[in-house]
Amino acid sequence: MLTSSLKSLRLLGAATALSAFSLALPAQAQDAVTIGYAISKTGVNAGGAGITTIPNYKLWVHEVNQAGGLKVGAKRLPIKVVEYDDRSSSEDAVRAVERLITQDKVDFLLPPWSTAMNLAVAPTFHRYGYPLLAGSAVTERAPEFAKRWPNSYWLLGTGSQYAEALVDQLASLRKAGKIGDSIAMVSIADGFGIELATAARAAFQKTGFKLAYAKTYPVGTQDLAPIVNEAKKLNPDVFIAFSYPPDTMAITDQARVLGFNPKVFYTGVGTAFPLYKNRFGANVEGVASLGGIDANSPAVKAYIQRHKEVTGAEPDRWASLVTYAGLQVLQQAIEKAGTLDRKAVSAKIASEEFDTILGRINLKNHMVPNMLTLGQWQNGEFVGIEPASHAGAAKLVFPKSAWQAGAAAR
Repeated sequence: MLTSSLKSLRLLGAATALSAFSLALPAQAQDAVTIGYAISKTGVNAGGAGITTIPNYKLWVHEVNQAGGLKVGAKRLPIKVVEYDDRSSSEDAVRAVERLITQDKVDFLLPPWSTAMNLAVAPTFHRYGYPLLAGSAVTERAPEFAKRWPNSYWLLGTGSQYAEALVDQLASLRKAGKIGDSIAMVSIADGFGIELATAARAAFQKTGFKLAYAKTYPVGTQDLAPIVNEAKKLNPDVFIAFSYPPDTMAITDQARVLGFNPKVFYTGVGTAFPLYKNRFGANVEGVASLGGIDANSPAVKAYIQRHKEVTGAEPDRWASLVTYAGLQVLQQAIEKAGTLDRKAVSAKIASEEFDTILGRINLKNHMVPNMLTLGQWQNGEFVGIEPASHAGAAKLVFPKSAWQAGAAAR
């Protein structure tokens, strides 16, 4: 019995000594920054995510690691990426984000693509204290969400900003006697389409425009010819489609085939994609949409060139730039904070000014100030039109030229 007690005491003493030795050792230093994201690699959102979001994530990680990593205090730490396919499903996106947080223990999260997906994951980002820099979401409730989820930033702004920019141009054309009151509008029955169509209706009512045709269609609709045909029969001066990329391509193709030539032809998302110009050639001239770029900006030109060199493709001329600017904000906030503590980094995002490809910006109002909200294809580039005070803003070309039979879609 005594022998057994002595043995137990010796084991306890050894364990205590080992514990004390372990406590005396310095904590293992972090050797990388783990960035996670769930993104639509498959499903209906894959086209938009594959052009706007994924290439910018790859470009940013490449550039940061080429420079030696993120500067955190006195050290540079390389970025390690953990990514999942959300399969264009909001439920899958939420589950993937939960896994990234609770199992993969990522330091920071990057947002998904599309308005609906960002709205789906925003509560999870908030619950765990991760900043959300949503570069591909348009929501009228951005100010409300910023209060509900203080770490969320809605970089593309509100639907009203885009709708009012378009309606301001239409009102000027009507005042000059170039168009009438009649408008045809179609919209996808998803977060983006609902937000924009609702904002547009309010702007039309305020300015006295009349919706001669208003139609919504479900996500994944394959045949949009009947919708375009119905709009054509009304012979409106203005046609607007708040559409996702596959629909934007199909609607434009049907308008060209059917010879539907309204004086103002506005589609998007997808209109600002290089794919749109590549597919429709000279027929893109005069087509309008959301966004646009300052084509004269050296920072924008350099970004486009780097994007091509690293990813092998051009960026789109709207949310790509905003997405990349959001990544620049995150990087600079980490460097200003000097730590990977998310609370400290979030405080920097909310209070500092950042140098981005969009210029010097602050996110104190949780949105990018002075965003380009209306653009148009002119001379092979998708240039910003509104606000007119924005650097590099061009004048609207009116009317859009009739579709050319020789510039057939490929």
